[in-house]
Amino acid sequence: MPKQVPVRNRPKNLNLFTIRLPINAVVSILHRMSGMLLFILIPVLIWSMQASLSSEASFAELGDMFQHWTLKLILIGLSWPFFHHLYAGLRHLGQDVHWMTTLNKARFSSRIVLVLGVCSMFIFAYYIW
Repeated sequence: MPKQVPVRNRPKNLNLFTIRLPINAVVSILHRMSGMLLFILIPVLIWSMQASLSSEASFAELGDMFQHWTLKLILIGLSWPFFHHLYAGLRHLGQDVHWMTTLNKARFSSRIVLVLGVCSMFIFAYYIW
């Protein structure tokens, strides 16, 4: 008769929306998601660059399109992933050289990344509006 393994009575929480992640994990997950979004947007950026460089008329047409308020809102919304990815990447590079690696300092740098991303987005919004 095979030996029975004792069953552990641990709770299993499979609902990811009820798990409270530390701020370091949130910044890391957002860094990955923003990088993925920026990678997906590369064809749009290449197309807009090609359209602006093909002729003077297409450059003017693209410039007129960027004056519309809905496109400005989209650009403002997409600026946050760019700034977040930039600042979180700098944070990760700093941690690679053992800067701010204690738990309290890592939490502090995570908060700084989130604040800088939002502040940079608002500054960008101010300049393009």
